[in-house]
Amino acid sequence: MGSVGTTPQVEWAEAHHVSPGHTESGDLHVVLPHRRGTLLGVIDGCGHGPHAARAAHRAAEVLREEPDGSVLAQLQRCHEALAGSRGVVLTLADFDAGERTVTLCGIGNVEAMLFRARPIRGAPARETALLRGGIVGGDMPPPHASVVPVHAGDVLVLLTDGVRPDFGAELALRQPPQRLADQLLARHSKGNDDALVLVARFPACADE
Repeated sequence: MGSVGTTPQVEWAEAHHVSPGHTESGDLHVVLPHRRGTLLGVIDGCGHGPHAARAAHRAAEVLREEPDGSVLAQLQRCHEALAGSRGVVLTLADFDAGERTVTLCGIGNVEAMLFRARPIRGAPARETALLRGGIVGGDMPPPHASVVPVHAGDVLVLLTDGVRPDFGAELALRQPPQRLADQLLARHSKGNDDALVLVARFPACADE
C-alpha cells in the first residue's frame, strides 16, 4: 500500500504494510505544505495495533495545527499532547524553499537520510538525522536539530524500524519517488513489524 503526491516544493510518495496479525498500522506519515515550504514527518506509535495507531494519529493532528512552527516546538507540542498515552517515536524534516535547507530532528529510531543527486566535493554523499533516544509523550530528552542544504534532485528517505536501513549505493535517485518507496519496502522490510517508507525529491530552484 502507498500514497503519492506533490506540493509546490516537493515530490513525494510513501509505502507501508501492517504488522502480521494486525489490521491497523501504528506507522504514519505527514506531508504538510506551509508558508515557507513543506513539513515532512514519519511517526511510529509505540507497540502495535489500535493503541499505537491512536497515538500516531494524535501526533499527526498536532503537527497539522501549526505546520510552519520550528521542529523543536513541534516535538514539544506533540510531547505534551501525548502525555498519558503509550507515546510515539517521531522524526521531522522541515524543508525551507527559500533558504533551500532541510531541518532534521527526531526522537527515537525513525531514520532520516538525505541522498545527494550530485555529490559536492568535500561533502558527504549522504546526510543523516541526529536522533535522540526516548519517547515523545514519555521519557523525552531535549531534542537536537540539524540544518542541511538541499539541491535539485536530492532525495530524502524517512523510514520506521520495520525497515532495515542497510541500503544506499543501490538507490536509483532518478526513479519516481513511488518506485523508490516500493522498492525499499519490498527489499528491506523486516516482515515482522509495521513498516513505512517516505521518499521526497527536491526540485530545482530558479538559479539551479
